[in-house]
Amino acid sequence: MHFIFPKNYNFKPKLLGFIEYSTAILDVTLGVILYFLVNLIFKNINLKIYVFISLFFPILLISILGINKESIISVFKYVFKFIKNQKIYLYDKNNKMNL
Repeated sequence: MHFIFPKNYNFKPKLLGFIEYSTAILDVTLGVILYFLVNLIFKNINLKIYVFISLFFPILLISILGINKESIISVFKYVFKFIKNQKIYLYDKNNKMNL
């Protein structure tokens, strides 16, 4: 079958239909790093499982659901750009300048 997508449609291939590949790679990378850290710190297997799930599940949930329907990678980009270029613009409606 051949599908024709309109030019204004933003097509992103997704893993299992709901998570982007770049987000899935980031989740796997963070999961592997967290797995090794938990294995280095804790000795009890039950404690390892509880700590890994309690730390990794919120990351996975936020990356799947997103923040305002944005992928977690784009949110990290926005936060990094904001931290890099912090310019605060304050508009005070009550204290207008009279020219």
